[in-house]
Amino acid sequence: MVETIKLGGNIELTGFSELDGGSIIVLKKIVGSYARKFSDSSKDFEKLVLELNEQGNELEINAKLIIGGEEKSANAKDKNLFVAVDSVLKELEKKLTLKK
Repeated sequence: MVETIKLGGNIELTGFSELDGGSIIVLKKIVGSYARKFSDSSKDFEKLVLELNEQGNELEINAKLIIGGEEKSANAKDKNLFVAVDSVLKELEKKLTLKK
């Protein structure tokens, strides 16, 4: 079973439980920073969900951002976890700013 880590009330990380402690800390800082941006830019921010899947030697991150009942999604692949996470969150940020 894939474990989900909840950060605060509105961030969920699925598939990240196998990471070492240092990586989890860095990941939480990156995700938390973006979640704060999303929350600051929209009072209707509800939830940010990230899911990690390993595909061979590549990592795939699927992300969902729920704002005001509307869902935006993005995904990114990279060998480096932090590059993939940053890419997928930047993609969601673009979709959010395009909406305005």
